[in-house]
Amino acid sequence: MHFIPSTSSHPHTFLATSRLLLMGLLLLFIAGCATNSANSKPRPPEPDLSELAHKAAQQMVAGNPEITRYNPMIAATFVNIDNLTQSSTFGRISSEIMASALAQQGMQVREVKMRHSMFIEEKVGELILSREVQSLSSQYNARSILMGTYAQGQDYLYVSTRVVRSSDAMVLGSADFQVKLDNNMRSLLEGQGGW
Repeated sequence: MHFIPSTSSHPHTFLATSRLLLMGLLLLFIAGCATNSANSKPRPPEPDLSELAHKAAQQMVAGNPEITRYNPMIAATFVNIDNLTQSSTFGRISSEIMASALAQQGMQVREVKMRHSMFIEEKVGELILSREVQSLSSQYNARSILMGTYAQGQDYLYVSTRVVRSSDAMVLGSADFQVKLDNNMRSLLEGQGGW
């Protein structure tokens, strides 16, 4: 009687099978780690004020391509929605950045440092142009004015901006955006004061 040894009991075959199994498990483990690291990518940073202002300017012009016919434009400092006679470094720089963004979209911006250029009638909530703005508009032959307000929340600053026709305060374009309230933004708000 002849005995034929089974291949499974052969030591070389057993080692080869074990190695293949081990390599397969190792590859599965590595693939699992790669999937987990791909899913745990860090979140992209929040857009900054400049990015948001440029998007808002694009939105305004896209919403009303005729807006660029109301050149030149002058820019008023953005004000605190809770106290319309008060602004801050944030309000001043927001106005400057927004004016720059609109200039890149085709608006002609006249450089004017304005004081007391706008207010909102508190009971009605209507945008009103003061006599000083009308006088400056006339002096600089401005056909439109950039205005804006901002409000501080717990985690974000909310900005509402619009371009109005200087002759009758008709809104030609508007956009809203929110900026992450980080330490940088808080420091810009600390310089509260009149404009």
